[in-house]
Amino acid sequence: QVQLVESGGGSVQAGGSLRLSCAASEYSGWMAWFRQTPEKGREGVAAVYTGNGDTYYVDSVKGRFTISQDNAKNTLYLQMNSLQPEDTAMYYCAARRRGGLYILAPDAYVYWGQGTQVTVSS
Repeated sequence: QVQLVESGGGSVQAGGSLRLSCAASEYSGWMAWFRQTPEKGREGVAAVYTGNGDTYYVDSVKGRFTISQDNAKNTLYLQMNSLQPEDTAMYYCAARRRGGLYILAPDAYVYWGQGTQVTVSS
């Protein structure tokens, strides 16, 4: 069982920034950030392979969001810049990717945090 605890969400105006953190009880393999809204469902945002730092982003956040990690602290981060109202969502950290599934597929991960809310106002 991997425990994940997200933090760092909040309310900002469009153009602002937030940094999300995810503290993990175990830290290995692919780790990812997802977001969810009632309208769009759960969407993969970014992922990182903890072994070599390879990253992957959904097109809508490229150039604005950066996923990073601190292996010594077992912590995953998501730096979000130039936030827009459409980025408003509950953001989740995920761990333990199932082999063979697309890196940002919602069903690709076994463990999930409780989520942290991000609200961007125009």
